Amino acid sequence: MPAAPPTHTMATSCRLAAGPLGLALLPRRPTASTFAAATGVKYGLKASRRGVVIRAADGTGGEGSTEVPEIVKAAQDAWTKVEDKYAVTAIGVAALVGLWTAIGAIKAIDRLPLLPGVLELVGIGYTGWFTYRNLIFQPDREALVSKIRSTYKEITGSSS
Repeated sequence: MPAAPPTHTMATSCRLAAGPLGLALLPRRPTASTFAAATGVKYGLKASRRGVVIRAADGTGGEGSTEVPEIVKAAQDAWTKVEDKYAVTAIGVAALVGLWTAIGAIKAIDRLPLLPGVLELVGIGYTGWFTYRNLIFQPDREALVSKIRSTYKEITGSSS
């Protein structure tokens, strides 16, 4: 029985054969110098029973001292102020399901042969009509702005 070739030769020949065939190349095993060259941060490699453990050694000295971004803090504060968390979660899930359904409907309409073009023409026509009716002349713009403000006041109950 012939002896098996060394593994480094097999890996090299696989990499050489994969390139012309359009296949993804096998990744090389990372080394400390690879990480240091790519990131500028020195890593210490420590052998363990399961393989290699990579530990950052950037000189800050604080392990696990990551700062939470301000947006995450704001979201956490807003969530703690919510009284009915069940209802908010249900509305969020319903919104995601509705969005998923709308995307599916739009994809189905887009596959139809004539309908997307017709809907595009309808959208262009309505945009032109709305622009002519509400945005070209100053009195029409003022009427539109006052209508938007009154609707906003009705919805929110405020005057801003």
